[in-house]
Amino acid sequence: VTGVQTCALPICKKAIFSENGLVKFRNVDFKYPGAEHSILTNISFTAEPGKFTAIVGGTGSGKSTLLNLIPRFMDVSNGEVVVNGVNVRDQNLEELWAQIGYVPQRAMLFRGTVRDNLKYGKTDATDDEIWQALETAQAKDFINELPEKLDAKVAQGGSNFSGGQRQRLAIARALIRKPQIYILDDSFSALDYTTDARLRQALHATVAHATLIVIAQRISTILSADQIIVLEEGKIVGAGKHSDLMEDCPTYKEIVLSQLSPEEAARSEEHTSE
Repeated sequence: VTGVQTCALPICKKAIFSENGLVKFRNVDFKYPGAEHSILTNISFTAEPGKFTAIVGGTGSGKSTLLNLIPRFMDVSNGEVVVNGVNVRDQNLEELWAQIGYVPQRAMLFRGTVRDNLKYGKTDATDDEIWQALETAQAKDFINELPEKLDAKVAQGGSNFSGGQRQRLAIARALIRKPQIYILDDSFSALDYTTDARLRQALHATVAHATLIVIAQRISTILSADQIIVLEEGKIVGAGKHSDLMEDCPTYKEIVLSQLSPEEAARSEEHTSE
């Protein structure tokens, strides 16, 4: 998984994949060992290939915890997470991670060059593949302006790039893998609205057949989602498209109106229901 430190692999039976890219949560609970209260309770939904699933909710609602259960950064307390038709607990981590392009909340870059960082996503990537991923991630222009281009130095953590540039490079690193499942944890937060819109449009075309799961604080990022999962205190309180949730889910409507004026919210409903 892009940006994840290596760890010992568990002894697991080899997974037999039958549903490429399909992600299912079945009655999932999660709480930390020794904790009194669960972070997530009775989470059930399906994220399908070719569909855009968004996860929204307030701070502390469990959004990132939910996503971290898919690549098994943490294990469920009850229920199961199923990827490609197989419980993730029955999969070898290396095989599971090979199916996933994961971009964490804080984009992590490594000391080396731009090329080195993107080839971390795919070690045998060609320069053409790297430039294609950079173009989709809206990073091609600022890398092309650097005198050394792909050979430009990256400081540890990517500190010589802005937050938005780091996010776009991390997205490019995930794209170059061409995985079946993309998991983006608030990965557009440092982008301006114009770059955000261009990136979403480019992603739509590039990952059209993959499963796309996105956490976003910015409502405009997820208005076109095929499915929006609304979390509150670790529970699903709404699921559906934007226009439906505006009518049926007070929590979602409150989130939307905290960012958009009533007039903008009304226009967004008209646009997404077309």
